[in-house]
Amino acid sequence: MSAIEDFTEEAGLFYERLGLSRTAGRVVGHLLASDDDSADAPDLCEHLSVAKSSMSVALRQLEQAGMVERFRRRGERRDRYRLAEDVFGRAFRAKMAEFDAFQELAAHGLAAVGDDPQRRKRLENMRDMYAFMADRFPALLDEWEASR
Repeated sequence: MSAIEDFTEEAGLFYERLGLSRTAGRVVGHLLASDDDSADAPDLCEHLSVAKSSMSVALRQLEQAGMVERFRRRGERRDRYRLAEDVFGRAFRAKMAEFDAFQELAAHGLAAVGDDPQRRKRLENMRDMYAFMADRFPALLDEWEASR
């Protein structure tokens, strides 16, 4: 297996741990490391040894998540896929929406445990950390975008 193939497999496992399908993660890895910045579905199936149906599901998942863009080159009949512009900043912004859900979960936990100081401390720590991240990360991403 080549170093690129190893990387592609590693990306598949990495993104699978983050909630994508392994195939979707392998597509991201392939698009990151490929000598071409885009590919069509049949090429991806061939390079990644994946069934057409699995690739269709993976590409739909990535497109809906805003991680890949579908486009067609002039004169070609097949759609191609490329990583979305600033895919990682966009993905991180989407994940930031979960910060509010963590804070809500902590609030429910605080209501459930009542006045017990030990349990409250753990839940308050959870709530406060996600509140801190929700407050600070947007500015950090804005700074990242401005630096590019």
